[in-house]
Amino acid sequence: MAVVRIGTRASALALWQTHHIAGRLTAHAPDLQVAIVEIVSTGDQITDVPLTEVEGTGFFTATLEQALLDGRVDVAVHSYKDLPVAATAGLVVAAVPVRGPVEDALCAREGLTLATLPSGATVGTCSTRRAAQVRALRPDLDLRPLRGNVPTRVGRVSSGELDAIVLARAGLERLDLQAHITEAFAVDVMLPAPAQGALAVECREGDTALRRLLASLDHADTRRAVTAERQLLHALGGGCSVPVGATATCDGRRLTLSAGVFALDTPRAVRLSGSGTDPDALGHALARGLLDLGAGEILAAFDKTPRLESPAAWGVRA
Repeated sequence: MAVVRIGTRASALALWQTHHIAGRLTAHAPDLQVAIVEIVSTGDQITDVPLTEVEGTGFFTATLEQALLDGRVDVAVHSYKDLPVAATAGLVVAAVPVRGPVEDALCAREGLTLATLPSGATVGTCSTRRAAQVRALRPDLDLRPLRGNVPTRVGRVSSGELDAIVLARAGLERLDLQAHITEAFAVDVMLPAPAQGALAVECREGDTALRRLLASLDHADTRRAVTAERQLLHALGGGCSVPVGATATCDGRRLTLSAGVFALDTPRAVRLSGSGTDPDALGHALARGLLDLGAGEILAAFDKTPRLESPAAWGVRA
């Protein structure tokens, strides 16, 4: 393993994430040589398609995964929430490092918060999940689609094109743009995307020596939490393009998972919390509980069919 080639998108955030992982690896194995390979993804090439139509489909990750399968790179670093919930054959997430902040954040002109934005203010977001929750809190705001990398999105507020934007706090902090945050939303106000703030370090399934090396970066509690969140999303038949929020925390072996499904054009929403020790079982159980509360009717509007096969024998509390 003379040189490990790490594939990355060329965006500022993707490069930060990749260099962060490269630094962690060389700190663990000082003799390791790392080469960063920039790869242009389909999502970087096609900028006029709304993210609501493509997120969770591999739009930003498939090109990197193909480079892994072709042997052009040895490792790929992803924002975990961008990976489709169905694993790609031949590849494995070898490490889920310590998670960053999970919250969503508002960046608004003149230090405004969501409550103090004037009626009719323009708010940009690329996420149906964020749009649904913002609309439920402030139906009088004018929501606009948002594309581009994180600095570009922030610049649309600085230039006066938009009054505010909503995006992940983790990305802002990783790029040292936290000064633009005017409000960080508590998770009970705005549920984040499943796996938000987490990274996925992926390699080929058969690269056993490399898998052992990458495992040094794995954080057990983060992996268990995002497994529960993504299992819930998978059970609901969703991807990042549907308004499903979920966040899990660990207390020893016990996990607490909170999740919600939000209608985009009405204030309708269903939310539920549950706890347990098995991430997969907990994600399935909470998904079933949400469906029992009517989440399936909301998901049907997005042409999504739940993947649940049988009832989960798991206690869920509302």
